[in-house]
Amino acid sequence: MPALIEIAVIAGGSLVGLLILGLILARLYKRASKETSFVRTGFGGEKVVMNGGALILPVFHETIPVNMNTLRLAVARSAEQALITKDRMRVDVLAEFYVRVQPSAEAIASAAQTLGQRTMHPEQLKDLVEGKFVDALRSVAAELTMTELHEQRTHFVQKVQQVSSEDLLKNGLELETVSLTGLDQTAMEYFNPSNAFDAEGLTRLTEEIELRKKLRNDIEQDTQVQIRTKNLEAQRRTLEISRDEEYAKLEQERELAIRRAAQAAEVSQKEAEKAREAEGAKISAQQQIETAKIDADRAVAQQRIAMEQELGEREIAKERAVETQTIEKAKAIELSEQDRAIAVAEKSRAQSEAQADADKALALAVAAEEQVKTVREREAADRQKIIELIEATKEAEREAIAVRVAAEAEKTAASDRAEALREEAKGAADKTRIEAEATAEAVRLAAEAARVRYGVDAAGQEALNKAANLLSADQVAMAIRIKLIENLDRIIAESVKPLEAIDSIRIVQVDGLNGATGGAPANDAGGGSNGGGNLADQVVSGALRYRAQAPLLDQLMAEVGLNGGALSGLTAPLADVAPTVATVIDDVPAPRRVKKARPAAIAAPVAVEEEEEGDEEA
Repeated sequence: MPALIEIAVIAGGSLVGLLILGLILARLYKRASKETSFVRTGFGGEKVVMNGGALILPVFHETIPVNMNTLRLAVARSAEQALITKDRMRVDVLAEFYVRVQPSAEAIASAAQTLGQRTMHPEQLKDLVEGKFVDALRSVAAELTMTELHEQRTHFVQKVQQVSSEDLLKNGLELETVSLTGLDQTAMEYFNPSNAFDAEGLTRLTEEIELRKKLRNDIEQDTQVQIRTKNLEAQRRTLEISRDEEYAKLEQERELAIRRAAQAAEVSQKEAEKAREAEGAKISAQQQIETAKIDADRAVAQQRIAMEQELGEREIAKERAVETQTIEKAKAIELSEQDRAIAVAEKSRAQSEAQADADKALALAVAAEEQVKTVREREAADRQKIIELIEATKEAEREAIAVRVAAEAEKTAASDRAEALREEAKGAADKTRIEAEATAEAVRLAAEAARVRYGVDAAGQEALNKAANLLSADQVAMAIRIKLIENLDRIIAESVKPLEAIDSIRIVQVDGLNGATGGAPANDAGGGSNGGGNLADQVVSGALRYRAQAPLLDQLMAEVGLNGGALSGLTAPLADVAPTVATVIDDVPAPRRVKKARPAAIAAPVAVEEEEEGDEEA
C-alpha cells in the first residue's frame, strides 16, 4: 500500500513537471505567418523564419518582425516641389508606389537589417524611401516633355519602376507597380521668373496660352460669322420661298382665269357644234322628205311633173324661211350663252382684281375682254361660214335634184310615151283608170309630205318659242332697241311725211334770236314745246303742229315711246342709244339748208339739226 502511494506521487509529480515544461515551451515558441515573418538573432546565430516557428529564449535571443504585405506609398510633388519636364514646364504629379519585402531569406534579413521595424509602419517606411521615389520621378520627367508625359503615361511609369527597383533591392524591397494617379500643369504663380528653368517654361507657357486664346477667339469669331451668315442665308432663302409662293399663287390665279375663259369658250363651241349637228340633222330630215317627195312625184304622170315642181319650189322657200328662223334661234341661244360666259369671265376677273395689284388686274381684264371679243368674232365668222356652206350645199343639192328630176322625168316621159303608144290600143278605159290611180297616189304622197312638213314646222316654232322664253328682260329690251334703230329712218320719214303738203313757211314775227323770244305759247296738244330752243327748232316744231294726225302712225310711235308732235318727242326716248341714232341720222342724205317753198319728208328735221350744229360751233 505505501509503495502504490509512492508510485502515484512520483507519477503525479512527473505529470505536473511535464505540464509545466510544456507551458514554458509554448510560452517561448514563436510562429511566423503569411503576413509577418521574423529574424531571430543571438544564441545559435541569425535565423530567418518565414513559414515555420522558432524557440525564443528571453535572454539568449532577439527577434525583428518583417511585414510581408504589399504597402502603398503615395508620393506627391506639386507647387514649388513640382517636377520639371524636358521642355522646362512644371507638372504636379501624384504617384502611388506598391512595395513589399521579397519572400526570400536574404531579402527578409536585409530588410530587417536596413529597415528594422519600419516595415510594420508604412509612414516611417515612406519617410525613409520617399527620396528614392522622388529622384526616380524627377530623372524620368526630365527626359520627357509635358505633352509626352501626358500621352505616354505607361512609358513614364515603366521607366520610374526600372530606376527605383534597383535601389529598393538593396533594402530587401520589391517594387510591384507604380500608378500615376495625378498629372497636371502647375499653376503659373508657382513659376519663379528669376529661375532659368521657370523663366523658359513660363515664356513657353505664356506663348502657348496666348496662342490658344487667339485661336479660341478666332474660332469663336469665325463661328459667329458663320452663324450670322447661315442666318442670313436662311432668311434670304425664306424670303425667296415666300416670293416663290406668291408667284405660284399669282400664276395659279392667272391659269385659273385663263382656264375658266377657255372652258367658257369651249362650252360655247360645244353648244355651237350641237346646234350645227341639230341643224344638220334637220337638213338631213328635210332632204329625206324631199327625196320621198321626189320618189312620189316620179310615179306620177308626166302632166303632174310641172305641178309638183311648183309645189317643190314653194316648199323650198318655206323651208328656207324655217331654216332662217332656226338659225336666228340658234344665234339667240349662242348670244345668251356667250353673255353668260362673259358674266362668268367678269366674275373671275373681279376675283383676280381683288387678289392681284391694280395694274396686273387691269391687264388681265383687258386680255380677258379681248379674248372674249376674239372668241365672239371667231364664233360669228364660223357661224356665218357654216350658214353660207349650208346654203351653198342646199343650192347645189337643189340644182342636182332639179337636174335629176328633169332627167328622171324625161326618162319617165319617154317611157310613158312609148308605153302609151304600145297600150293605146287597149282602150280609153285603162287610160282613165291609170290616171285616176296616179292622181290618188300623188294626192296621198302630197298629203303625207305636208303632214311631215307641218310637223317639222311645228317643232321648229316650238323651239323658237322656248328660246324666246329663255331670253332675259335686258335681251328683249336690247332686241326692241335694235328693231327701233333699224326702222328709225322710216319712222321719222313717215312722221314728217305730211309736211310735204306745206307749200311754204313765212315768218311773220321775230322778237329775238337764239332762243330770246317773247310771249312763247304754252305746250301744244301733241305734247311738244316750242317755247325754247333756237329759231330753227321753233320753225320745225310749228310745222309739226300742223301736220295731219294719222291715228295709226301716232299709235305705232306711242308704242315704241316716240311722240310725233315735236322734234324733241322723236329723239328723247332714244337718249340711251344716242350714238347709234346719231349714226343713223347722219347716214340719211339731206340738203344743207331749208329752202323756202320746197319742204321734204326728211329734209326739214335734218336741216334743223345741221342748223343747231352750226349754232353750237359758232
